[in-house]
Amino acid sequence: MFSLFSSKKERDLSDIQAPINDDLAQFERVFRQAMRSKITLLDTIMRYLVRRKGKQMRPMFVFFAAKLGGDITPATHRGAALIELLHTATLVHDDVVDDAYERRGFFSINAIWKNKISVLVGDYLLSRGLLLAIDNGDFQALQLLSRAVREMSEGELLQIERSRHLNLDESVYYEIIRQKTASLIASACAVGFASTNSDKTLQQKVWQIGEKIGMAFQIKDDLFDFGDSQQTGKPTGIDIKEKKMTLPLIYSLNNASGSDKRRIIYIIKQHSANPKRVEEVVNFVHQSGGIAYAQEVMNQYRQAALEQLREFPDNEGRRGLEELISFTIERKK
Repeated sequence: MFSLFSSKKERDLSDIQAPINDDLAQFERVFRQAMRSKITLLDTIMRYLVRRKGKQMRPMFVFFAAKLGGDITPATHRGAALIELLHTATLVHDDVVDDAYERRGFFSINAIWKNKISVLVGDYLLSRGLLLAIDNGDFQALQLLSRAVREMSEGELLQIERSRHLNLDESVYYEIIRQKTASLIASACAVGFASTNSDKTLQQKVWQIGEKIGMAFQIKDDLFDFGDSQQTGKPTGIDIKEKKMTLPLIYSLNNASGSDKRRIIYIIKQHSANPKRVEEVVNFVHQSGGIAYAQEVMNQYRQAALEQLREFPDNEGRRGLEELISFTIERKK
């Protein structure tokens, strides 16, 4: 199997988050308080969700973007909680849509409590986020996040529409990941910055920086699908099995001979559950230059985000975001 990773040591996320450790601890308190319920079943599920949290990258984007614009405020902590509540709600709903029974090594909510409860839990999390913003007058944060929710929904539906036909248009792929993934990271950055700086023009610039980071983040995830599962901790070929058109595959098909293109599309349509045939697709992408091309595009988004970020003063917030951008494309899982 080909390796997607350089020998360069991966940045330690704990080192990057060290300057905002106290803020992350305060965010945790706000987040846990916002998730509480008097309904025993719901409170049990909320505690289960808290235990399976991920890297906390989105709250980190909130806090470093806030430091980019000024001193962190209570609105920043609420903004981080708002982002995480929305993100958790989308994950719960995604597991229902995808009929997924595991996430981050834990059983999904629908695997334990079934779909009906999962949908209601996702709705509850979204409502808690909305109330957190409304009760504290954080209307700018709510506006920014509502924009992300709309785009995430549109992106998911666009992907479903195009995946039925295995659409090979690269521009459509970029639009899907901009809406599905990049919009949430963009909103995390913009919500953080808006909590310390009211300049709407600068807020839009920070949104654009977050959007570019999100594009690079998703392309990196696409690359994991063609990597060594022992290195990444993720199974190879999951996107192929789900008939998702990712950048390495799109590039490879668009630059393949007619016979190779027909053969690979046939495998994806008819044999995506066969591990050997999936491996055939993975090898085709490697040999066709799809990996190298996707890495090049990912680095272009990284560089564009860094260049735009360097228009801001050199402070702790900017340096933290620069480190997060590097981590985004150097991470191994």
